[in-house]
Amino acid sequence: MASVTRNLTTIGFDADDTLWHNERFFRVTQERFAELLQDHTPQDMGPDALAARLLEAEKRNLGRYGYGVKGFTLSMIETAIDVTESQVPASVIKELIVAGQMMLSYPIDLLPHAREAVEKLAGDYRIVLITKGDLLDQERKLAQSGLGDLFDGVEIVSEKTAPIYHDIFERHGTGAAQAMMVGNSMRSDVVPMIKAGGWGTYVPHGLIWEVEHAEAPERHPRYHEISDLGCLQDLIREIG
Repeated sequence: MASVTRNLTTIGFDADDTLWHNERFFRVTQERFAELLQDHTPQDMGPDALAARLLEAEKRNLGRYGYGVKGFTLSMIETAIDVTESQVPASVIKELIVAGQMMLSYPIDLLPHAREAVEKLAGDYRIVLITKGDLLDQERKLAQSGLGDLFDGVEIVSEKTAPIYHDIFERHGTGAAQAMMVGNSMRSDVVPMIKAGGWGTYVPHGLIWEVEHAEAPERHPRYHEISDLGCLQDLIREIG
């Protein structure tokens, strides 16, 4: 009997805001940032303007610090110094550092259907976790998630691009053409995976960092969107 060629052999999962909550901690810390600076910024600088300045610093610093809490904390400190014309009190800087440290200790809260989705696919497919950010923090979150033993491979990368996806799925599977990437970021999880020749599945989270926005490749035959991870197994079964 001839063997059946499968369309999919390998499934890649994003981590932050795909398997567990993450962005909400950044939002809480950003609110704290605004509170700490409200008495030290010009009267005409409201929360929206301050948030815009912080976002500019984050984008500017991605090439220096990469993604994650540490880069975010340094960007908050830099923005505090800039918007106060170097007059920000040392006590405020200290509080910003404490806020960043707190982000590195928040407990991991899995998103609905996350464990179920990974467990159901683990027996029939190669399962790879592909995430970007600070190495130590991502390792901490994976360990605390309780999902680590379900993955055949873990890749913590500085950026998610088509060449990186191509290399990862060559090493961990049968190539990107027979792989799917599942995630909440159109820019990082879906678009570059499709450019690499694979399947990109978008799982909206609700909260998304502005940097991660991108246009959905809605007409591409390898693009899919599901409401939550509970729908993933049926989609994969349909693809074959």
